[in-house]
Amino acid sequence: MNEVVNNSWSTGNTSVDIVIGVMVITSIMILCVAIFMLRVIKFYVKEAVNPQPFATAEEREKRQLEAEAIRAQEKKKPSVWLKLMQLKPIEEEGALVMDHKFDGIAELNNPTPAWFMALFYGTILFGVGYLLNYHVFNYGKSQEEEYVAEIQQAADDKIAFLANPVNSASAINENNIEASKDAAVLKSGQALFTTRCPPCHGNNAEGLVGPNLTDEYWLHGGGVKDVFKTIKYGVPEKGMIAWEKSLSAQQISDITNYVLSLKGTKPAGAKAPQGDKE
Repeated sequence: MNEVVNNSWSTGNTSVDIVIGVMVITSIMILCVAIFMLRVIKFYVKEAVNPQPFATAEEREKRQLEAEAIRAQEKKKPSVWLKLMQLKPIEEEGALVMDHKFDGIAELNNPTPAWFMALFYGTILFGVGYLLNYHVFNYGKSQEEEYVAEIQQAADDKIAFLANPVNSASAINENNIEASKDAAVLKSGQALFTTRCPPCHGNNAEGLVGPNLTDEYWLHGGGVKDVFKTIKYGVPEKGMIAWEKSLSAQQISDITNYVLSLKGTKPAGAKAPQGDKE
């Protein structure tokens, strides 16, 4: 099988490729010569319009001395960096030596850098502005005042939410939950209870580490709102975790109603009553 090599720069004919290469190189050379000739023409035109007289040796030496003097003067001018850092060249250190010496060692009286002084005076101006804003004219609030205002705003938002809950599952809370014996609700609550609660309360809510949930005694209240609140926020000091982060409000409501439906079932091996009777 013949292999065809496709090169975008090749025509496939060696002679033609050589001719093209020579033409490209010749074109580049002609372009370079044209640029050089253009510069030569510009030079001759400039000399023809404004001819420069031939400088003698003394004039050339004078111009050289003037150029060196200009360069020396430019070197003496401090750069922006030297001005910013207030640095002095080594040849000027003699003027900075302080009078007192110790053990043959002298100290230089270097000035404070300009950037540091700008920062220093800037902090003073900021401090004055802060004092006037927060402690003289009382335009701004202090950290304590902001904290109190945020706490109050959060409390107001909570009251407003509880007073006007929307008709959705996420709006169910410990203040508006209602007891339900609906079969679908109890079935959902049973499924949720079975997968989460048996390690502490047993498979039949008879009580293990946690209390018995089938009797009439409750540690934290046996009403529908009390049970919902206990499940939602938990009782961390007794090992009861808060389920509000892993369960929705509707799911917590379903478990609550299922737990209440277990009252009086008297499962085998039930734990002794704890808390107050309700």
